[in-house]
Amino acid sequence: MKATESYSPIDVVLSYYSALGEGNIEKIIAMFPEALDWYVPGDETIAPWLGARNTCDQVREFFELLWQNTEAVSAMIDHIAVVGNVVISSGNFVTRMVKTEKVYKSLFFTEITIVEGLIVKYRLLEDTLGLVRALDDGL
Repeated sequence: MKATESYSPIDVVLSYYSALGEGNIEKIIAMFPEALDWYVPGDETIAPWLGARNTCDQVREFFELLWQNTEAVSAMIDHIAVVGNVVISSGNFVTRMVKTEKVYKSLFFTEITIVEGLIVKYRLLEDTLGLVRALDDGL
């Protein structure tokens, strides 16, 4: 997707989810400007893919770390709402942790802001306590 092309916010977000489902890092990265506002809260010492990102290279690193440490099992988007250039979505996913082989099930919420066809702001909320437990060998 190029910033010069015209896309509705919902089209951009649905394209993002499609590329995410395919595991297509190049398609994903093409949807972000060089500078952006990305935040997935959580303990970065336990799950290094979490935290703030401000560049495309950092978003690429997020996905590389995520995909090195997890194996997607399933995902479902339940609801999507659009307000202006902001898309809010909710759903659930199931992921297997590579380190522990534990299965992690979580609901999720995203807030994605689109400007000129690109994702300029990204927030993902998930069950971080469940994530910590899934990554802990002792629990």
